[in-house]
Amino acid sequence: MSADRRIPVAILGATGAVGQRLVSLLDGHAWFRVAALCASERSVGRPYEEAARWFLPEPMPSFARGMDILPCRPGFDARVAFSGLDASVAGPIEEEFARAGCAVVSNSRNHRMDPGVPLLIPEVNADHLELIEAQKVKWRGGGFIVTNPNCSTVGLALSAAPLHRAFGIERLVVTTLQAISGAGYPGVASLDILDNIIPYIDGEEEKMESETLKILGSANRPASFGVSAQCHRVQVSDGHTLAVSLETAQRTTPGEATRVLREFRSSLGSLGLPSLPEQPIDVRDEADRPQPRLDRMSGRGMTVTVGRVRPCPVLGLKYAALVHNTIRGAAGASILNAEVLKAKGYL
Repeated sequence: MSADRRIPVAILGATGAVGQRLVSLLDGHAWFRVAALCASERSVGRPYEEAARWFLPEPMPSFARGMDILPCRPGFDARVAFSGLDASVAGPIEEEFARAGCAVVSNSRNHRMDPGVPLLIPEVNADHLELIEAQKVKWRGGGFIVTNPNCSTVGLALSAAPLHRAFGIERLVVTTLQAISGAGYPGVASLDILDNIIPYIDGEEEKMESETLKILGSANRPASFGVSAQCHRVQVSDGHTLAVSLETAQRTTPGEATRVLREFRSSLGSLGLPSLPEQPIDVRDEADRPQPRLDRMSGRGMTVTVGRVRPCPVLGLKYAALVHNTIRGAAGASILNAEVLKAKGYL
């Protein structure tokens, strides 16, 4: 697809942590062209290179440097609005864009649990996109909202989905060790996190418990098994680690579970989605993997790495998983969701 035919998109909350990842990952995207960068009123009218305190290791894309920041209001040329807005303001702004006819692809939590809004991991529950049709009627302008899950939920739900399909999950317990980048910028104060682990992240455990069930259920009914989450902030830059134990309805062995995880592939492979990893789950055999520093960029940051699949003396099966929280758990997930929308004709 030539550059002049790419779909124009806007990034809402473009100066924040998720917004910067969106700017970086959309640079040179084959299907989407960034037409608008939007942020809060204090940034409006300023060039992006002045308004954004860039903190990603890769340079700020040249296309974005001179773009003036626009207010987070509809009225410009964009068919898709990627929302990296803070939850304190995201809800009504996203609704305004949907009402104006935009496809809103949101990383914010505000609409994730709305019954009529897909909470999407394309490899797992692309069929939930059927909910969009009712939204188009609701918003009248033909717009709609699609959300991606919480950054830790993505790693849990994507790794658990093949096991749930093959053996049926009855109970699941997860403990997370979550990177400081998940707190945004400036994030956690250094005096709080250095030489420390913080065993509390506001709302995180509740999100993991409810979102996982919505994703692994049908479009209109969540899954019914029990989920218990404990979430911790640790001094790792990027990459959330999860320790998962689960009980299955059909008894299985670590070898069988490993085979199911390793063979899992997306049914969307034929669509040619630029951000879809060839291997959604990478299973490592080493006793000390996954590790954030070594494995977070697997599949360009879009693959969930699983390791240490072994018996659990309490629930039957346990494993470790790793997800890159700002790519697969945030901006990259939103972009993949938009690619699925385009490929399936929703744009």
